[in-house]
Amino acid sequence: MSKRRNALTAILSVAMAASLFAGCGSSSSAGSASSSAASSSASAAASSSAAEETSSSSAASASAAASSSETVTASSTASTSGGSVEGSLKGVTLTFGTTALFAPFTYYDTDGTTLIGFDIDFEKALQDYLGFDLADTQVMDYSALTTSLSTGKVDFGMAALCATDERKEVMNFTNTYCDSGQSVMINTETSPKEITDIDSLVNGDYKIAVEKGTASHMYCTNAGVPDSRLEVHDTITTAYESLEQGKVDAVIQDTPNANYYCKTTEGTKLAVVGDQFNQGQSPYAIAFSFDVCDKYPGIVDTFNQAIQDLIDNGTYDELSAKWLE
Repeated sequence: MSKRRNALTAILSVAMAASLFAGCGSSSSAGSASSSAASSSASAAASSSAAEETSSSSAASASAAASSSETVTASSTASTSGGSVEGSLKGVTLTFGTTALFAPFTYYDTDGTTLIGFDIDFEKALQDYLGFDLADTQVMDYSALTTSLSTGKVDFGMAALCATDERKEVMNFTNTYCDSGQSVMINTETSPKEITDIDSLVNGDYKIAVEKGTASHMYCTNAGVPDSRLEVHDTITTAYESLEQGKVDAVIQDTPNANYYCKTTEGTKLAVVGDQFNQGQSPYAIAFSFDVCDKYPGIVDTFNQAIQDLIDNGTYDELSAKWLE
């Protein structure tokens, strides 16, 4: 556990130094002060006295909006200087996006309606620590989530999102909070016994199921596995089903999800073999729309410091032990 904390601390420290020079994007979003001003104009038509009150109210609203933005900017300064950011986002309301498709990070409980998982608990811990409120939580598939973030329909998202170069062109990311590698999964009844790790799998003549466009898919392609040996699925669920039914010899998947499936799926024939590999290719981070970064300059740095603080105070380790081990 302490090794994980030390490794994450090192990753975050290096990444935070680099993040200080990164901009938040060019898009802008309309603040609530605009609607307040429109409402004030309607009231002003009643009388000159009412107009004066409205003008004062509008000025107060604009001042409050500026104060909110300044709060986040100030907390950014605190974070970059090592100061505390606890409670620094009080009065800020954000919209949150996630999926329910990737256990143990974000998925539905057995009731089919309650969101649970590491990312859900970690978001709640960050919310409690920083003091911001959620306007709502929007649940969607990965394609819709990335689109909603890139267009500003949600302010931030957590769903084991990889901070890829392509995504960084349309949204901002915090430092990595989980660095997942991949693992090999076999069917203990039907897979060849010769498959014991990634090398034996890739170098042999075996059929491999992967989820389309994932780090596992890219790994196989880069390792020279021909398309004829790959069974590419739209979801990891159908890849698991294919292996359960003995239609393929192995599945390659992110280690946390692979371990969770084997641990929680009743009657499964699947098991993880060999050591984790390809570390550093699935850097999970919190994504922010360019719009919210323009509205609250410094919000990414504030979250970076909060992530580090929750690692330092043991919260991260508690959640990791609950969900990822």
